[in-house]
Amino acid sequence: MEISDLLRTIALYFDTAVLIALGLALLLVWFVFRQVRKIHVPAGADFVVTLQHTPFVVVLLIDLLDFALDFLSAPIAWVILDRLGLRALRGVSVVSAAVPFTQPIPLMTLSWLVARFVLRQADGQAGS
Repeated sequence: MEISDLLRTIALYFDTAVLIALGLALLLVWFVFRQVRKIHVPAGADFVVTLQHTPFVVVLLIDLLDFALDFLSAPIAWVILDRLGLRALRGVSVVSAAVPFTQPIPLMTLSWLVARFVLRQADGQAGS
């Protein structure tokens, strides 16, 4: 197998993954705006508290958009998070989308997992 065939095959797999991610993101946009609507976050909540009140499907949507559209997802994510009342997440999602070649890293999902499980357990142990 020649190197050009290998690169063509890799590009084909990557393009397929991007198209699937974009399709899933479009389905999730519809689902989020139909089911989730506005999320009630305490006034003045920071990034971690906002993530703790955010459903997983929202952060998955932001990561899928980042994977499919790279830096072009920044304004779309900004509008989605603004409409859902998740203003504390906008900056991180835009920085994540603006940094090139970070699409495979699901930053918002990883942040959500840390905020939900690691930091919440640490808060529970500190309160004991």
